[in-house]
Amino acid sequence: MKACLLFRDKVVFSDGAILEMVLWKLPEMTEERPHGFKYRLHYGLPGMTLVRYDNEKGKGDHRHIGGEEEKYVFKDVETLQADFIRDVESIRGERLG
Repeated sequence: MKACLLFRDKVVFSDGAILEMVLWKLPEMTEERPHGFKYRLHYGLPGMTLVRYDNEKGKGDHRHIGGEEEKYVFKDVETLQADFIRDVESIRGERLG
């Protein structure tokens, strides 16, 4: 059984910034992904990451803010999206939506 795409959204802002969120439900939980999700939430300019949350193999749940990478504690999908949007709003200096 393959991963099931649950959500994909992409917004291109008038200043050229791109926000993209992709979330998959995995067929089974693993030690690296005990919550059973694979995700990539990205905000940046072409060729430049400003905020990214992901859980690629070998790294587990983590986030990138500017040039820094730090562990991220995954609670649930709603909190993941809220945390990501909060960081993007902080970088942009404005509320989204």
